[in-house]
Amino acid sequence: MNNKNKKKYFFVDESGDPYFFNRKRKCIIGEEGCSKVLILGFISTENPKKLRDEVMKLKKEVENDQYLHKIPSIKKTIKAFHAKDDCPEVREKFFKLIKKLNFRAEFVVARKLKNIFVNRHKNNPDIFYNDLISNLFSCKLHKFNEGDICFSCRGNKNKQRQLRDAIRNATLIFERKFNKNIESNIKIFSKMSSEESCLQIIDYAIWAVQRAFLKKEDRYFDFIKEKIGYIWDLYDFKKIKKSNNRYWRRNKFDIKKISPL
Repeated sequence: MNNKNKKKYFFVDESGDPYFFNRKRKCIIGEEGCSKVLILGFISTENPKKLRDEVMKLKKEVENDQYLHKIPSIKKTIKAFHAKDDCPEVREKFFKLIKKLNFRAEFVVARKLKNIFVNRHKNNPDIFYNDLISNLFSCKLHKFNEGDICFSCRGNKNKQRQLRDAIRNATLIFERKFNKNIESNIKIFSKMSSEESCLQIIDYAIWAVQRAFLKKEDRYFDFIKEKIGYIWDLYDFKKIKKSNNRYWRRNKFDIKKISPL
């Protein structure tokens, strides 16, 4: 079967936030509660059931592990694995699991530059967020005939409409650039990570990328690097002219290549 005829599943999550200012319009980038970057990413697969089954199997293992039983965070882990909150013992187990799973992860990293936010995104966090979604999917939607895109829950129905608009914009970007129509049948929806195990996988993958960019800690990234096919450091203007801000098999990612945030 042609790969384009196989249904594609995408699971999308974020790290960081789309905010720049507090209520008094003071710029608070990098202060507590306001991240220096916003990272959006997805894992893609043709067999989400296999991924779900493996995550659920590990969840039962953790639940029945007497050594972990009295660690306070385990109650939360049993509901959903979450890299930031899981204890080190669980984190090790989950990284070793996802290293063996069949998926591909891709990311867009947006440095929070005030002039871009004001001029391009009109001081609107939703426009900023949705622009990144458009960039994340702009060269993906033509590669399959049918696909599901599942976002980690973010807000109300109006937010969901905005996400659909962002995916539509990604389609338009590709069609204008390559003068080719995209006729893929795409369904978009949101779930809680506790409802969708595949969202727990992208949570871990995006956490590994976040640690590399913010902490210059690459051991998590290096452990699963074969799963990560593409990282676009969107506003790294020191490298943007030479396209060295895009990391893939021809320009492999290394924390030493990241321009200072």
